[in-house]
This record gives sequence, structure tokens and C-alpha cells, in this order.
Amino acid sequence: MQTEKKDIRALSKEQLRQFFVTNGDKPFRGNQVYEWLWSKRAHTFEDMTNLSKETRAILEENFVINHIKVDTLQRSEDGTVKNAIRLHDDLIVESVLIPTETRTTACVSSQVGCSLDCSFCATARLKRMRNLEPGEIYDQVAAIDSESRLYYDRPLSNIVFMGMGEPLMNYPNVMKAIDMITSTEGLGMSPKRITVSTSGIPKMIKKMADDEVKFKLAVSLHSGIEEIRNEIMPFTKNFPLTDLRESLEYWYKKTKSKITYEYVVWKGINDDKKSIDALVKFCKYVPCKVNLIEYNPIDDGRFQQASEEVTNAYIAALAKNNIVAKVRRSRGKDIDAACGQLANKS
Repeated sequence: MQTEKKDIRALSKEQLRQFFVTNGDKPFRGNQVYEWLWSKRAHTFEDMTNLSKETRAILEENFVINHIKVDTLQRSEDGTVKNAIRLHDDLIVESVLIPTETRTTACVSSQVGCSLDCSFCATARLKRMRNLEPGEIYDQVAAIDSESRLYYDRPLSNIVFMGMGEPLMNYPNVMKAIDMITSTEGLGMSPKRITVSTSGIPKMIKKMADDEVKFKLAVSLHSGIEEIRNEIMPFTKNFPLTDLRESLEYWYKKTKSKITYEYVVWKGINDDKKSIDALVKFCKYVPCKVNLIEYNPIDDGRFQQASEEVTNAYIAALAKNNIVAKVRRSRGKDIDAACGQLANKS
């Protein structure tokens, strides 16, 4: 019975060097292959043109490169690009390029489906099928960087982990991917241009702080009132706001990095004074800013965007307490590429 070949990108540079030594070759061959895999983004061993045919044959015999493939690409009238990404096992995830006048942002996925059950999000309705590997996360970023250069004549400037999945439920792979994205041997991007967005898993937020990560943290809050948060994000029953608060205080103490709260205001759910006051109170615990995100309906009508008037009341209350708040208009709605809409309709 033939054993399944290992994805070569799971090997460190040292392991690749060792592989070549074991096969009677020079260790520097491992460096060459490593460069092809990451900074040169080779999709096949055939692409590795400075290796001999024999060397490529040995690689072919022992390994695979589980590269992603952009299955379908959709362009929104506002310039947003959505990729449906086919993985080596035929599962599909989505990632999005969001352009503005001055920058392009990649919104990438970390899981196929999602581990969590937020009732306002289309992705949460897909069960989690598996975690993405570091190479699959890296490939989404590399693909969007290429598209940014092609369509907007500039390299990718920012990355947000706000696509499908909960990044902190795939922590080791997300960290490895970020290491490669920020490495000079990978894409060489600054960690300060990367934001990891979580629905709020206190234990993992503390772990990130202990690991001294250099990227930014965003938290999907949506309510500073326990009962409301539990109703719209049922998994938070296991992660009360007091625990979340404590983990964020710990994060700030260790990293001195401001937190961004993502917050959607819904009609009849969190559009009253009590909700506004609860958010203001929660924001006072740790230095932060708030992104009030425009809601994108996902068909069932239970969740509806609150009025402009309520959003303005939130902004005024936050401003009065010296908390920076911005309204984030959704992009790519016409191609289901906006926040909360990624659900593989394709």
C-alpha cells in the first residue's frame, strides 16, 4: 500500500537540509528548495529550474506541494475581489482583497468552515471541516498580493485574519503562517500590518501575549452585556465577559498594543441606551478603539442593521468618553464578500 506523501512545506529549512544530506547531496540544496517553496512561491517541483532533473525526481518521489488554486475570482463594482480557493482535498475557502485609495488589505481564512456558532454569521452555519495548514494560509496572502499588483499596481499592504474560521482555534498553524509571511525568506511583511481577529477566547489571548506576538489584536465584541452576547454568540457562555476583560488587560500589560473592538449594531438587539453604556464601560478597561461595522444580512431576517441614528448615538457616547470610533462601511456586498457573508455559495 502506498503511503500518502508528505507536504514538503511542513518541513523546516533544517529538516530539508537534513533530507538532502541523508540522500547523499549537499545541505545547501535544502536552502534552494526552501527559497523556491516560500519566497519564489513555486507550485510544482518542475518550477524549481536551478535543480537537476534527478533532484526534482527525488522530491517528486517523496513529497507533494499542497498548493491552493484560485477556483473562481469575482470582482465587485467597488473594486473588492473575492477568491474561492480550492484546497488539495477539494474543499473550498474564501479570501478577499479590499482596496482603498492608499492601501490594499487581504482578508484571509484560517479554517474550512468555523468552530464557533455566532448566529449572525454565514460562515458559522458551515460546520468546521478542518484547520488550514500554514502553507494554505500563506498561499491566500501570496495570491492576493499578486492580484493587488495586477489590478492596483501596488503590493499588498495589510492583512486581516477575518475570513472564515476562528484563528485562535487554529493557533499553531496561524502562528507558523504569520512567521513565514513576516520572514525575509517569505513575504517580508511587517507584523504591525497584520491584525488577528478573534471572537474572544481568553486562554488563547493570554497565550498570544506570553508568546510576545507583534501583530495587532481585534475582538468581535458586539455586546458588553453578558445575556445579549450569549444569545447572539452562544459559545461565549463558556467565556464570560469578566474572563475576556481579564485576558485583554493581560494582553495590554504584556504587549502595550491597543485593542480594536468590532461591533455590529442590530435593530432590537443592541440598539438601546443600556447597550451603549455597557460598551462604553467595557472600553474603559483597556486602551482601545471601536469599529462599528455595517451589518450584511444573511437571508433569514432575524438580524437587521440598526438605524443611522443609533449608530450616531454610539459614536457620540464613545467620543464623549475619549474612545476613538469609526463606522466601517462594508465592501463587496454584491459578491457576498462582506463581513459575515463568506459561506462558499459557489
